[in-house]
Amino acid sequence: MLVRRALPLRRATPSSDTARWLRERVEGLAVPRHATWEASTNRRIADDLARELEDLGYRTRFQGPHRNVLALPRSTGPIRLVAAHYDGVPGCPGADDNASAVAVLLAVARRRLPGVGFALFNREEDGLVGSRDFVEWLKGRELQLDEVHVLEMLGYTDPRPGAQRLPPLLPRFLAPTDRGDFIGVVGLGCGHGLAAKVRRTADGALGVPPVVSLQAPLFCAHVVPELGLSDHLPFVSAGRPAVMWTDTAFLRTPHYHQLSDTPDTLDYAFMAEVETLLATVLAA
Repeated sequence: MLVRRALPLRRATPSSDTARWLRERVEGLAVPRHATWEASTNRRIADDLARELEDLGYRTRFQGPHRNVLALPRSTGPIRLVAAHYDGVPGCPGADDNASAVAVLLAVARRRLPGVGFALFNREEDGLVGSRDFVEWLKGRELQLDEVHVLEMLGYTDPRPGAQRLPPLLPRFLAPTDRGDFIGVVGLGCGHGLAAKVRRTADGALGVPPVVSLQAPLFCAHVVPELGLSDHLPFVSAGRPAVMWTDTAFLRTPHYHQLSDTPDTLDYAFMAEVETLLATVLAA
């Protein structure tokens, strides 16, 4: 069953400092950084991210042959994981895909919330290679992940009627709006409950974006591929509760995988609202 819920637009003014900080981080990340085509830049960005998270006090390491960056809290116990991929498609700046998500992840990391860890995956653009390796690496380890929030493109908005499209096989009645001014949360399979948690948290919060949640059986990712095109898929396929947070990518933005995916196209006030919602969910 597919479940959706839209919230009315409630624009409490986000912190202008947060929006400005997010823009600065996106501008620093938005360079071509494919894992093989721009290998030196890809490696430099991974090193910078690991160093930044270590400076914030996290236990940081590179995981696997693809140099996933893993940053865990100093405390022991179950972990709520926030993840995003840091690579991009060859030749493209990738401001929305996926510098916007990396910037929001780093903003949440600066809050140092108890029990929250972070993973930055490489080679998402090569078929989710980094996250698949990470999920396989988790087997037999005592790292308990209570929930996983995968961030996939969080910065593009278009409030004009008709700006928001749906995957071809999803009926229109499942989308309560055709304006591209919400954040989508996709919970496949065992991610159902986590998607509902995000929606419930947003219901009682101010200064957060409208949320549309889509909850569906795991097999729907084969019927509607758009539901599984990010690093949440390896987690839910392995029975680990995960959701994808997204501005819906090519269903909204005309800049997807284009040279025009630049920092000046993004909505940083919206990104600050997404960061507020994510931090609220993690602290709940």
